[in-house]
Amino acid sequence: MVDVVPASSVDFVGLLRNAGLRVTASRVAVLCEVTGGKHVTADQVAAGVRDRVGTISTQAVYDVLAALTRAGLVRSIEPAGSPARYETRVGDNHHHAVCRSCGAITDVDCVVGEPPCVSPSDANGFVIDEAEVTFWGVCPTCHKTSKPD
Repeated sequence: MVDVVPASSVDFVGLLRNAGLRVTASRVAVLCEVTGGKHVTADQVAAGVRDRVGTISTQAVYDVLAALTRAGLVRSIEPAGSPARYETRVGDNHHHAVCRSCGAITDVDCVVGEPPCVSPSDANGFVIDEAEVTFWGVCPTCHKTSKPD
């Protein structure tokens, strides 16, 4: 499993340029916030960006997240009943486990084999190159606190 990369060790300007995106303070700040967290919401990103660059609208943060997602620098996941979450672990077709109790999300590496590590029985002519699986359950913390002593 890939851990969160320390934001201080990432060349955000280079990443943006290599992705063909114009370098702006907002894009650098948003990318830094997503890199520094795990499965963060747009509201969490916006709060962190405001601490870095001052005033920025929530819509501007959503616009930057959309541009970063289209460029392949950020991945958006949308667990049922939760706002979209963003991460910088991209391109490896990993999956997620979500706690039904507290909403915690963790990465789950590919189940078996090469991506897409889950294959449909009938793809109806589609050439499948990625699978997105969400495992639901109870995280260790919630499981421990719900057990009677």
